[in-house]
Amino acid sequence: MSHSIIWQFTVAPDNCEAFEAGYRPDGPWAALFAQAEGFIETQLLKDAEQPGVYLTIDRWASPQAFDRFKSEHAIPYAALDASFDGLAATERRIGAYHHV
Repeated sequence: MSHSIIWQFTVAPDNCEAFEAGYRPDGPWAALFAQAEGFIETQLLKDAEQPGVYLTIDRWASPQAFDRFKSEHAIPYAALDASFDGLAATERRIGAYHHV
């Protein structure tokens, strides 16, 4: 059973291109996640009705795989997160979900 972490972001029009580059499936976040055992994929969804609203879905083999990633990659995670600081106007963790 895989495990997904879902985030919602609101991005100003001037920042959408940079946001998409950073969070797309071949962007730097996915590249960092890919260094960890148990990472499956990142998806980036753009809201069809609300400009500048995005969802990211990060799939992991298990909650434990994600927890190991956070523990083993805490420093590069914090550095990458800081490099994107201010890009999104809002950032909200929707939740963690198990695939059935």
